[in-house]
Amino acid sequence: MPRSSSRKSAPPKSSSVHSSDVGRSGKSSSSKAVMKESERIDHLFDSYANSSSGMIEPEGIEALCSDLGVVHTDVRILMLAWKMKAEKQGYFTQDEWQRGLKALKADTLTKLKKALPELEKEVWGPPNFLDFYAFAFQYSLTEEKQKTIDI
Repeated sequence: MPRSSSRKSAPPKSSSVHSSDVGRSGKSSSSKAVMKESERIDHLFDSYANSSSGMIEPEGIEALCSDLGVVHTDVRILMLAWKMKAEKQGYFTQDEWQRGLKALKADTLTKLKKALPELEKEVWGPPNFLDFYAFAFQYSLTEEKQKTIDI
C-alpha cells in the first residue's frame, strides 16, 4: 500500500519498512530497539560469563540464581535452560542466552526475575509440559549412551 505524502515525518508503524526509509535514517526505529535489547542481553550475559571460556559456567549460574533470589536447584532454572534450548547442563552459551532472553522479552535482571513465574505457567501448560519433560530428561543425562537417570 503506498504511503500518503503527508506522512513524511513519521515512519510507518507496520513491520514493512521501505528500503528508502532505512537508507535515509540508517536503521528503522524498530531495528534500533532490537539492537538496544540485544546489547542489554549481551551485557547481562557478560556479567555472568567466564571471560576465558565465553560461556556462563556453574559459578556464573549460581551468581545468576543468587541475583534472581532463587536457589540453583529451583526447577525454574531448568525451565530457563529449556527456554534457551541449552545443550549442556550447568553451561549457557551466548547464543542460548540470547535465544532464551529474547523469547522471554527479558533484557534486564528485573525483567528476567518477573518472567520466571510466567515461564513456569507456560511450562505447566498442556502443550509445553511434554516438551519440557523430554528436554529435562535429556539435559540430565551425564554420559553419552546413558538411558536412565540415577535417583
